[in-house]
Order: sequence, then structure tokens, then C-alpha cells
Amino acid sequence: MRHLLPHPGLSAMLLIVWLLMANAITAGSIALGAIFALALPKFTQPFWPDRPRMRFRGAFVAYLGIVLLDILIANFQVAWLILFRRNRDLRARWLIVPIDLTTPEAITMLAGTISLTPGTVSSDVSADGRYLLVHALDVEDPAAEVVRIKTRYEARLQRVFA
Repeated sequence: MRHLLPHPGLSAMLLIVWLLMANAITAGSIALGAIFALALPKFTQPFWPDRPRMRFRGAFVAYLGIVLLDILIANFQVAWLILFRRNRDLRARWLIVPIDLTTPEAITMLAGTISLTPGTVSSDVSADGRYLLVHALDVEDPAAEVVRIKTRYEARLQRVFA
């Protein structure tokens, strides 16, 4: 089965994205999307020699739930900041987050999670891959925010990419 589907997660994502781009769920769009979803991972397999090991069950579902909840809450927090606080009252900060994750996929997922959460954006990864530069819109205690990122996201990603 792994020979036919070398990257099942990528295949599923490609099919979903294809159907969203086609803006129609017809037999033809499903068939063409399935062809792409099966063929592209097969052709790109040589570029993925060390496929990351992920746990898609409990750890990933819990991580996804935390991220979605944080995105929802952060949207309201940023809206409140924009509507009711003056720009000069904002405490924008650059944070340097030490990273314990080792795989590029896990680091990318952490950086993407931070950027998806309104009010923060990951800006750069150090050349050695051990630090992530993050800009936060309003932070009272930078050290506490770094600890929050590490405990809330990075620790969970370590369980996902175990």
C-alpha cells in the first residue's frame, strides 16, 4: 500500500485542493483530482527520502483543536486591540524562540501555526534551525510569551512528530 500511496496525507490534501479549485464535485473532477493526488506524490517521492513520521490520531487531533481554538480567540483579541486601543499603547515585540524540534517539517508547522494565529507572525528561522524569530503585536511579558509558544505548540508538535 505504501508503494501506491507514498504520502497519503499529501494525496488527500491534493484531492481536496483540486476539488476546491474546480469549485464542483463531479465525477470528472473527482477522477482528475484522484489522478493528480496519486501521481504527484509518486513522482516527487525521490525528493522525500526521509519522510517524517507523524501521529495523525490523538496527538494531531489535540494539536489541531488547540490551534483552531487559539485562532478563534486571537481574532477577537486583535479586533479588540484595533477597535479600542491606540497604536501607541500597543507593545509590539520581536521574540526569539529557541526550537527543540529537529525535522524541517515540524519547524515549518510551528512557524505556520504561529503565523496563522492573528497577532503573531513567524519571520525567520536561524541558519542552524535552532531559533525562530517571531513578531507579536501586543506582548506584556516577552519571556512568558516564548514559554507559551513552547509549551502550547512546540511540546504538542514533538508528540505529533515523534
